[in-house]
Amino acid sequence: MLINDPLIFYKEVTSNECILGIDPGTKRIGLAISDINKKISSPLTTLEKIKYTDMLGELEKIKNQYLFGGIVIGNPINMDGTIGRKSQSSNSLANNLVRDMKMPVLLWDERLSTSAVERMLIDADISRKRRKAIIDKLSAAYILQGYLDYLVINL
Repeated sequence: MLINDPLIFYKEVTSNECILGIDPGTKRIGLAISDINKKISSPLTTLEKIKYTDMLGELEKIKNQYLFGGIVIGNPINMDGTIGRKSQSSNSLANNLVRDMKMPVLLWDERLSTSAVERMLIDADISRKRRKAIIDKLSAAYILQGYLDYLVINL
């Protein structure tokens, strides 16, 4: 089910399951995974933009390996709070994953997440080529960590 309340989402994911974080982009999709205690997110991988059915197959493989029980998807809401084209795309992905993976999905505000990660990588003097290779999975980890940090404050 698509869940709007972050605390209800937390209750839907069992205590022995991780959470998958997704940063959906136009060219690549970044993935991250939480630890079982839901305290720390780690970058996982980046999928080049592929057909939805192929992506679903990759997510099933990752589910079998990491046993995640919920998905947090970055939702790029416009700076003024309105829903734009990219946010509609995230919403569509969320609804499709609810239908096909049969697990709770939460859309999480990701405004400026990629910009924040890129700034950190530039400050760390990471080359442009290397940044391109890792920014999507790091953005997914940043988004997922934002949700996990929310839990620390609100549980």
